[in-house]
Amino acid sequence: MSLLFLAHRIPFPPDRGDKIRGFHILQYLAKRTPVHLVAFADDAADLDAPAAFTDMLASCTILPRGKSQKRAAVEALASGKPVSLTAFASPAMQRAVDRIVPQVSGLYCFSGQMAQYLPADGPPVVMDFVDVDSAKFAGFADDARGPMRWMMRREARLLGTFEREIAARVSASLFVSEAEAALFRDGGANGRILAVENGIDSATFDPAAAFADLAGGKAAGDGETPLIVFTGQMDYRPNIDAVTWFARDILPLVRQHRAAQFAIVGRAPPPAVQALAGDHVIVTGAVDDVRGWVAAADVCVAPLKLARGIQNKVLEAMAMARPVVASTAAAEGIDHADTIRVAGSTQAFADQVLALLDAPQTAARLGSAARAQVIARYGWDARLAPLDALLGLTA
Repeated sequence: MSLLFLAHRIPFPPDRGDKIRGFHILQYLAKRTPVHLVAFADDAADLDAPAAFTDMLASCTILPRGKSQKRAAVEALASGKPVSLTAFASPAMQRAVDRIVPQVSGLYCFSGQMAQYLPADGPPVVMDFVDVDSAKFAGFADDARGPMRWMMRREARLLGTFEREIAARVSASLFVSEAEAALFRDGGANGRILAVENGIDSATFDPAAAFADLAGGKAAGDGETPLIVFTGQMDYRPNIDAVTWFARDILPLVRQHRAAQFAIVGRAPPPAVQALAGDHVIVTGAVDDVRGWVAAADVCVAPLKLARGIQNKVLEAMAMARPVVASTAAAEGIDHADTIRVAGSTQAFADQVLALLDAPQTAARLGSAARAQVIARYGWDARLAPLDALLGLTA
C-alpha cells in the first residue's frame, strides 16, 4: 500500500497550527506505509525541504504558490467559485497530482482548498478538513461591513456547498474536534464524519527540555514585571483580532491593578499588530524558538473571539506547565479538565489574568496540572490511532 498526501502548504517546519497537525499526521503515516507528498510552498524557503524531512517520504513534490489574493478574488467572481479555491487553483498542481495518483492506493487530502484536485475516479480518499472553513467565513461576515460583508457571506455559502459535495464523495471526512464535526453534520453534510484531534509533543514542549532562555529572563523587559504571552501566526485574522482586543481593552484593566507586559510572539505581524507595540506591549515578529517565550510567561493567553477546532497555542502552553487564560471560543474542543481558566468577556478575562498574577503558587499548580492533563490526553500517537483503521494501515 502507498498513499498520496496532498497539502495546501508543506507541513515543515511544524511551526504554525496547520503545519503542526500536517507534520505529525504525515510522520505517523510515513512510519506505516510509503507516502508521496504533493504540496504548495508559501515562500522560496519552503521549496528546499531538508533531507531530515524528505527522507521519510517516498517522493516529495513542492510547488510555489504566488497568486495574489486580489487575483484570486477576481478569478472567483468571474468563475462563481469560492476565493478559497481559486487562491489555490494551479494547473501545475493538477498535473503533479495526476502523475502520482496512478501510483498509490489511497489519498489523504489535507485542507479543503486541496479537494479541488481529487480525481473523479480513483483510490479511496480521507478528507481532512481540519475545521469547517465555511463557518469561519460566516463568522467573518458577522463582523464585516459593506462589500466585505457580502464577500464573506458569498464565501461561506459557496464554500459550504463545496465542502458538503466533497464529504459525500470521500471515504471519511475528518475534523480536529467533535464540536467541528457536529457543526458540519448540523450544516447538512452527509457521509462518514469523524473527529481526529490534534496532539502535542510533550517531550519537546517540556519546561525541562533544552531551549534558549530569553535574554535577561524577560526579553525587552526588566525581568521583574509580570509577562503575559500570546503566540501564533500573526498575519492570521483571528490572531490579529485577539491581540488587538487584549492590548487595547483587556491589558489596561489588568494594569489598573498590576504592572504587566504583553508579548505578541509570532511571525509576520501586519502593520495593525506592529502598531500595538509600546511601553507595555512587545511585538517580537518571528522567533527561533517559541518555547523560551512561553517558559518566561507568568500567564499565557488565548483571547480569540473566533476560533475553530483545537488551538495548538493552548496545548503548547499547557505542556510547558504555564497557567492559561483562554476565551470561550479558544477553549472549546479542548479537554482541559478545568486546568485552564476560561473567560467570556473583557472584564472576566482581565479578572482571570489578575487572579493568576496575584497568586503565583496557585498559577504554578494550575500549570503543573495542565501539563499532566496534556500528557494523559493528547499524545500524538494516541490521537492519530484512528487513521490505522480508516486507511488500512499497520504500524
